[in-house]
Amino acid sequence: MQERALLVLKEYKDGNKPYLFPILSTLHKTEQQFAQFLGKSRLYQYLPPEQKKRLPPMLMTDTQIGLVARAYYQDDNFSLPDNGEEISMWNVYNLLTGANKSSYIDNFLDRAYHATRLSEGLNQALHGEGEYTWFIQ
Repeated sequence: MQERALLVLKEYKDGNKPYLFPILSTLHKTEQQFAQFLGKSRLYQYLPPEQKKRLPPMLMTDTQIGLVARAYYQDDNFSLPDNGEEISMWNVYNLLTGANKSSYIDNFLDRAYHATRLSEGLNQALHGEGEYTWFIQ
């Protein structure tokens, strides 16, 4: 377990991420894009293996995706703003990491790292770039 934790920390490359967090607060996702992401995330596990190999991994479980969906409307700090039009990618990131809190300790670090990669990938997808575009198309 300790070896796995060290591996995840090495892969995270913390020095490469400081630019990400301020950017996430300035970018926004529409409710339609968010709903598309949730739907595709739930479909992911049922994709044919050939198609799944061409996409980035989705480590969040169906239950966690459900928690993200509920928090989108009900989270006290990171839910859809009162204007109801768009949610910041910073809030999306926090909804993803919040859903990870239900993970078992042996999966927590992997899923926390995945939430960061997923947020970064969705950010790129909003600009029409990267491997995560399937999740919002």
